[in-house]
Amino acid sequence: MRRRSFPAPPTWESPGAQARERAIYWGTRRRAERGRAADRGQRLSIPNLISLGRIILVPVVVWTIILGEMRASFFLFLAAGISDAVDGLLAKRFHMASELGAYLDPLADKALIMSIYVALGVAGALPISLVILVVSRDIMIISGFMLSWLVGKPMPVKPLPVSKANTVAQIALAALVLAEHGFGFDAGVLTAVGVGLVAVLTLLSIAFYLAEWLKHMNSFGTGH
Repeated sequence: MRRRSFPAPPTWESPGAQARERAIYWGTRRRAERGRAADRGQRLSIPNLISLGRIILVPVVVWTIILGEMRASFFLFLAAGISDAVDGLLAKRFHMASELGAYLDPLADKALIMSIYVALGVAGALPISLVILVVSRDIMIISGFMLSWLVGKPMPVKPLPVSKANTVAQIALAALVLAEHGFGFDAGVLTAVGVGLVAVLTLLSIAFYLAEWLKHMNSFGTGH
């Protein structure tokens, strides 16, 4: 019986194998280049640049408060608030969210709020006790994140609902106080309500973050 012959399988030297290898090589290289370009785009994205601009704006706002230029401080603070909304919208709408932005945006917010509260406390526009509470809360949260990172148990950046409500209340109170002193109207009752609301939400935020931090650290066991 005559044997049926089959074509030899392609080897590295065969043209078919070489073509496939070249296609795989160049395809992998193009994907890697696109990945690096995407990383560069995320690092230098517009939302991240806006967040950096908000950080740069902090000393300017503080300086205007110290000089007693409350109206200018109000408009600068308003611009910072609008920029915060814009960079969040851009990140979601145009898929510009990045890991850098996840850290940079809340850092800019914390730096702005803490600095303004300290400046308003020094200027006598806010109770020192409230300023100490607000600043202490942020220091505690930042310290908790840093400690979890140092011991090899990094905690994800995930704002709690009570923290979001607290941030809104803090921003609203700061804007009200700046407007009150900048435009010369009396908002005594409304300011007192705002001070009380911020104090309560700040205390609740501390309690919730402490509970989440303990839960996160204990979830890794007691090996460290």
